Amino acid sequence: MAAVEVILLQRVEKLGQMGDKVKVKPGFARNYLLPEKKAIRANKDNLARFEAQRAQLEALNLKRREEAERVAERVGGLTVVIIRQAGEAGSLYGSVSARDISDATTAAGLTINRSQVVLDHPIKTLGLRQVRVLLHPEVVIPVTVNVARSPEEAEKQSRGERVAVVEEDEPEQDLEEMLDAEAAQNAA
Repeated sequence: MAAVEVILLQRVEKLGQMGDKVKVKPGFARNYLLPEKKAIRANKDNLARFEAQRAQLEALNLKRREEAERVAERVGGLTVVIIRQAGEAGSLYGSVSARDISDATTAAGLTINRSQVVLDHPIKTLGLRQVRVLLHPEVVIPVTVNVARSPEEAEKQSRGERVAVVEEDEPEQDLEEMLDAEAAQNAA
C-alpha cells in the first residue's frame, strides 16, 4: 500500500519535528497521527493553513514545553511503589502495565495518562525499573518503579537490598540443553 504524506503538528519521536512533511503507512496516519491531532494530511490547503498558523503553533508548543520542564524539575527523581503478588523466584503472577504506572504516579502527585508512559514491555519481575514518562514530546523524565510484594519489601529494595532470587539465565540454559538433546535424538 502506498505511503501517506502528512505534516507533523508536533514533534513525534523517531519520526520528525513540528512542520516536517513525512511519509508514513496509511494505518499509522489513520489510527494514530490524525486522531491524536499530531499531524494533518499534506495537501495544498492544509500546507497553506499550517504555514499561516505556524508561528502560533510554535508559540503554543514552546509554552507547553516550558510548563513540562517546570513540572520535570519539581518531580525529578520520582519513585513509585507498586505492590503485586509474586512467586518465590520473583516472577509476578500478573504484570505491571503502563496503566498501573500511570495510576501510581498520579497517586504520587504527578497526573499523567497511560499514553505518556513509555514501556517497551510489561514488567513481569520484582525489582526497581527505570521508566520514561513523556510530559511533552520534547520533555522526558525518568520515573523509578519499585515493584514489590509488600511495602516492607519495597523499602528493602529501595535501600539496594536484594529481595527475590531471580535466576534468569537458568531457564534459557535448560531450553538450550533440551533443544540440543532433541537435535541429538532426531539425528540418531
